[in-house]
Amino acid sequence: MNNVRQLMAPFPTRRKRRTKYERRSTKDERQATITYPTPLTEKYRPAGISEFLSLDRPKRVLAKFAQAPRAAAFVFVGPPGTGKTTMAQALAKTLGAELHHIASQKADVAAIDAVVTRCHYVPMFGADGWHVVLIDEADKMSSAAELALLSPLDSTAPVPNTIFIFTCNDTKGFERRFLSRCIVLEFSTKDLNGDLTAFLRRVWQREAPDDARVPDLDLIAHDAEGNVRDALNKLDLELLAA
Repeated sequence: MNNVRQLMAPFPTRRKRRTKYERRSTKDERQATITYPTPLTEKYRPAGISEFLSLDRPKRVLAKFAQAPRAAAFVFVGPPGTGKTTMAQALAKTLGAELHHIASQKADVAAIDAVVTRCHYVPMFGADGWHVVLIDEADKMSSAAELALLSPLDSTAPVPNTIFIFTCNDTKGFERRFLSRCIVLEFSTKDLNGDLTAFLRRVWQREAPDDARVPDLDLIAHDAEGNVRDALNKLDLELLAA
């Protein structure tokens, strides 16, 4: 009788194997619950035109431009870490524009043709109908790409509702006829050290433990030579050592 009961008992349910997609999804969900520290360079990245340290002239020019935007081309020139790329992103955000970002060393003829074609269409994002094309380290783009931009930047083959922004450390790499089609806006680090020291002090007070020894913020600002990104990275190191 006992043998009969054993035979009639339900078989234990086999555990269903998860698919590869389900295992990956579970792993992604676990990772999504982990909070990773944000680097200071990202945490304190300016989002609006008025939030940048110093840069009074670029802020004034671009704030006024944003009030009455038009199709144009800008060259943002200045030392590394002075906020050229971030300022371009802030302008795009202020305008509610769709941003097309061509990263450093990626600006070839194919990339230029593709973005110009895209900008002839209504933006997928942004209610005001503007495109902003941002090309980083544009002075390193190929000569053919620079030539391909000449007509879109003037009345020969204009791109509607599009603002081009080229960033560079120096304008010597551009042809003269290219620069003649652009508004060159200098990002100067002059008189930045005082503002940078004060900014670093505010960041330290917010981020450091109460008993941490304050590093030489004047020295960090001085050694950064106007490079805010570099100064924040050095402050990040000091916070890790605190």
